[in-house]
Amino acid sequence: IYHNKTIHGTKRDAQRYLTKVQREKDLGTFVEPSRESLDTHLDEWLTVSIEPRVRERTLASYREMLDLYIRPELGKRPISNLKPAEIQRTCNDMTGRGLSPRTVKYAHRVLKMALEQAVKWQKIRYNPANLTDLPKSQAVEMKTLSEAEVHRFLEAARETPWYPLFVLAISTGMRSGEILALQWKDIDFRNAKLGVQRSLTRLKGGVWRFTNPKTPRAKRQISLPPSVIDLLTKHRKMQAEIRLAAGSKYENHDLVFASDTGQPLNHRNIVRRHFKPLLRSVGLPDVRFYDLRHTHATLLLGAGENPKVVSERLGHASIVLTLDTYSHVLPDMQQKSAEKIEGILFGDS
Repeated sequence: IYHNKTIHGTKRDAQRYLTKVQREKDLGTFVEPSRESLDTHLDEWLTVSIEPRVRERTLASYREMLDLYIRPELGKRPISNLKPAEIQRTCNDMTGRGLSPRTVKYAHRVLKMALEQAVKWQKIRYNPANLTDLPKSQAVEMKTLSEAEVHRFLEAARETPWYPLFVLAISTGMRSGEILALQWKDIDFRNAKLGVQRSLTRLKGGVWRFTNPKTPRAKRQISLPPSVIDLLTKHRKMQAEIRLAAGSKYENHDLVFASDTGQPLNHRNIVRRHFKPLLRSVGLPDVRFYDLRHTHATLLLGAGENPKVVSERLGHASIVLTLDTYSHVLPDMQQKSAEKIEGILFGDS
């Protein structure tokens, strides 16, 4: 008898199992299987191990993955009885429901981390999520706008209130959360620079927070073209007029881009109501807002800018990431380098 459950099989099998348990106890490696459910462990893991260490948005994302895909299938199972095959079936079911490989892998990764902590806390002997086969990833196609397409887009946006925001996105390569969290104090008009110091994070229920940028290197200084400085100066004057007209209704968070009452803008609303319609109005490809960041990088690299400089403007963790991400631009750079060396060595001959 073990945990009030009969050990099924032959008497010899039972004896072998008990002998193995005794040997592990003698060696100090025996882990008493926990009787708690996976749901109970997940609650403890999120509260004790995860909540103190991650941003609110990350915590909310973990909870969402577990609530949507893991708890309904496996939450009531005793954690010590959880089998690799059960986790495999859960992942297979997610794929069968049409969920993307990325979503399946993310949900599995969160469960795997939770079970890894269960091993460390000696609730289970091994992590069953390590023995799961996952679907192959599907690479997201990078789309960018050409120089001519950028001009068409900005021309269409010129008479809208969103023109300064779109210009800043294309001219700096900033992430949308960084743009929406940008404050006037971050802009050095005299030296034509801005500092990326924070990101805007939205949680459920309309709650928003300023959080740290994605990586330590994402905190950075970006030089601005004179035309962008002039545009931001005009935008600041227009915003001051809106703030004055709103009076006490205006909540001043010093945001460069804010609603008529001073609140942070909603990225999804900008994309759905303004960005996508503008693209369609001039017959441009259906790119994501994030692709403006890719557009910034490819335009600079295509013009021969040093990849190190581009990497610093984007706030990448390393230049290797920049080169890997935009390797498709490098063949043209190689050709331009050959033309330059031709002129240096043989230009006068």
